[in-house]
Amino acid sequence: MKTHKDLEVWQNSMNLVVDIYSLTKSFPKEEMFGITSQLRRAAVSIPANIAEGAGRNTVGELKQFVGIALGSLSELETLVLLSGKLCYLNDAELTQLLDKISIQFRLLSGLKHSLK
Repeated sequence: MKTHKDLEVWQNSMNLVVDIYSLTKSFPKEEMFGITSQLRRAAVSIPANIAEGAGRNTVGELKQFVGIALGSLSELETLVLLSGKLCYLNDAELTQLLDKISIQFRLLSGLKHSLK
């Protein structure tokens, strides 16, 4: 690995952030400091933690930050499901995001497992 930018898991998570920002633009304005903000922060946390872990000195530290990224991804999934229940996302948007989140779970879990 040259840098975190070479990792598919990081690239995929960056795309997920873009998707979240795009979809939350249409959320109600009263949610700007509520669920919109939480969704964006959770999404951004995923590639940020991968990058921070990759920039550390040990495999153990990378593994720790990948674990944090998995936690942020779980938070993101919960917020996406809540957004669906609140009808802020239509069925197609919800399904598409949940599929992308599922792929990201597999990629992150695979990376964490490979670090053992």
